[in-house]
Amino acid sequence: MPINKIAVGTPGEASHPDAIRAAFAEFFSTLIFVFAGEGSGMAFNKLTDNGSTTPSGLVAASLAHAFALFVAVSVGANISGGHVNPAVTFGAFIGGNITLLRGILYWIAQLLGSVVACLLLKFATGGWETAAFSLSSGVSVWNALVFEIVMTFGLVYTVYATAVDPKKGNVGIVAPIAIGLIVGANILAGGAFDGASMNPAVSFGPAVVSWSWSHHWVYWAGPLIGAAIAALVYDNIFIGDGGHEPLPNNDF
Repeated sequence: MPINKIAVGTPGEASHPDAIRAAFAEFFSTLIFVFAGEGSGMAFNKLTDNGSTTPSGLVAASLAHAFALFVAVSVGANISGGHVNPAVTFGAFIGGNITLLRGILYWIAQLLGSVVACLLLKFATGGWETAAFSLSSGVSVWNALVFEIVMTFGLVYTVYATAVDPKKGNVGIVAPIAIGLIVGANILAGGAFDGASMNPAVSFGPAVVSWSWSHHWVYWAGPLIGAAIAALVYDNIFIGDGGHEPLPNNDF
């Protein structure tokens, strides 16, 4: 990847009206996604009286996250690009599709959206804790790290193929649902092992509200590494210098 694709941005970019609107879009999209996704897990716990996780519970979590992400990406796509995920934003930055300053603004909005969603859930449920992501019995941090890298690679690769690639054509129409489906599928694959985050914001909100930080670094390192690999692979192999076009201000 030519280094000239990466841009820091200008000092005034963070205060530009378009950037502020995009940040608000990321905030609300992430709030919508985390509220539905985390809320589905809390609803399952209430229905089962905090019983152990079952296959049906995993399927319910997968569907809730897939549907919610489909909506969250759709409603933010025309304003911010509908990243809804610091790892996606990082992958876009690595590919030269967003500046560093704008990316930091997105990260702040995404993390705040997740925290607010978890606080709202705690209040709405009468004080129920939003469970932080954790490793299952017998799963090491290195097992979880590989899971998060591979699952996030699949997610960001899908984002590049359906939303970023300038040659995507009509495939771009199905980008939100494709992104939602890969997340839902990955939850079915990795949810029983480490919760299948693929999204540092999704892990950050519950960790803040429950103040539980055990192995939290895994849910940042894995997604960011996976996103970077996906961006480098897709940008260099399938887009290349000749096919790369600067994206508009809303990134995707």
